[in-house]
Amino acid sequence: MDTVYRVRVGLILSLLLVFRLRVFKVHGPATSNPWLLGVGLAVFVLGLALAVWARVYLGRNWGMPMSQRADPELVTTGPYARIRHPIYSGVIIGTVGTAIAVSPYWLNAVAILGAYFLFSAVIEERTMARLFPAAYPPYKRTTKMLIPYIL
Repeated sequence: MDTVYRVRVGLILSLLLVFRLRVFKVHGPATSNPWLLGVGLAVFVLGLALAVWARVYLGRNWGMPMSQRADPELVTTGPYARIRHPIYSGVIIGTVGTAIAVSPYWLNAVAILGAYFLFSAVIEERTMARLFPAAYPPYKRTTKMLIPYIL
């Protein structure tokens, strides 16, 4: 059993346990503060828009995380001009929006997703460096993994 498979199985089992223990259970309404609802919704929509934009820009090169395509192309334009994994970034941003609007307990989901996406991104970057030995290292030096100008 390879490491990637073990991590995925462990993550799925951990998520099932978290949901079974009702870590994300909200007691009462999401929030009565209309500003928090509005800000949360706006952040969620921005994250969703980033993920969809990145997916559309990726085109035929898209596949399930860490899958390989025949004749792949290195996409370095659009959202990929600044972020190497904008779909992951969009999903994380959307989950932060959910935490703002619904419950701070959703920050647990942000942490779990962030850890999984970071792990997946590292594995994917090893593959990309192998597939594009001349083009990927310079691209990697000029972009950030998940958060522009930071990470």
